Amino acid sequence: MSRRIVVAIDSLKGSISAADAAAALAAGWAEAAPADTVDLRPMADGGEGTVDAFAAAVPGSQRMPVTVTGPDGAEVAASWLLLPPTHDAPAGTAVIELASTSGIELLGDRRHGLDADTTGFGQTIAAALDAGVSRLVLGIGSSASTDGGVGMLRALGARVTDGAGVDIAPGARGLAEVVSVDLSGVRPLPDGGAVVLSDVSNPLLGAAGAAAVFGPQKGLDEAGVERADAGLARLVRAASDAGLAARAAAESAGAGAAGGTGFGLLLWGARLTPGAPEVAALIGLADAIAGADAVVTGEGSFDGQSAAGKVPSFVSGAARDAGVPAALVAGRIASDADVSAFAASASLTGLAGSPQASLAEPARWLRAAGTALAESPALAR
Repeated sequence: MSRRIVVAIDSLKGSISAADAAAALAAGWAEAAPADTVDLRPMADGGEGTVDAFAAAVPGSQRMPVTVTGPDGAEVAASWLLLPPTHDAPAGTAVIELASTSGIELLGDRRHGLDADTTGFGQTIAAALDAGVSRLVLGIGSSASTDGGVGMLRALGARVTDGAGVDIAPGARGLAEVVSVDLSGVRPLPDGGAVVLSDVSNPLLGAAGAAAVFGPQKGLDEAGVERADAGLARLVRAASDAGLAARAAAESAGAGAAGGTGFGLLLWGARLTPGAPEVAALIGLADAIAGADAVVTGEGSFDGQSAAGKVPSFVSGAARDAGVPAALVAGRIASDADVSAFAASASLTGLAGSPQASLAEPARWLRAAGTALAESPALAR
């Protein structure tokens, strides 16, 4: 008996796009179960691949090229996506992905934990505003920095200065000197506002905050984490002294996303929301799952952070609500990760024998994962 399978996988960061990952899984599934129908629904949660997901789902969307300052100060050729006009956005909607302008993958194996910043993200937002868009959709996952969104805000017209009135240095390093935050010159939001798609719900400060949780993967050692968190706290105080609702913003869910860029966007007046549900609604994922016999989802590294708004946790929840079994595919599944929500799972590292082998040929091992899952008794109907 044939089955209908939905593949709703995120990109495997720095390795393979969501669309290519889904296609590779489908190819492997077809080798083992050629009678099954596989419905590809590439996903994103605000990080890498968000623009691609919107581009694939919205007819008439147009990529708009832009050259901006990358997270390490070098020029980056990027683009934002212009969605066609709608009743709510008569001049169109801009979809902008921080990952492509200020993202960690732009640095390769290098890390600039204290110095990377979000200037390029702000420059891209400014370019979309120059084009006259009615609304902004901003994906803020996969950042390289812990600058509290200061680089972005300065690209939009903010002044963030030290005690002598001099602009602070870029990145988390400069936050140690911040005394004044002036948003009076910041460009206004478009008429339709800005919705921010975040893949995490962390606050800005403390043990669950931007520096402590995400700083190490951006190159911060223990001392660097402490320095960055203290700098972010100093930024909050300076913004509060300027009459901004900074303390409330710092405690908001998602304020710690993208090294505190969520906090900076809240100060600007944007609205934060979990990214995965927004993308899922756009691509009609709920209806697709409702008619499926099984769902396959995944991401690059499935670990303790995956439960906080990442694609696999969202998709598995949607599958559970529909009474459909879900399977997980990940480049790496951490030893302490909770996979109890999944009927079956496959690790590319396990299939390939090593992380290096799986990273060298992700499509090959995704095909192997698709074949293995197609034959799994846990997904049989």
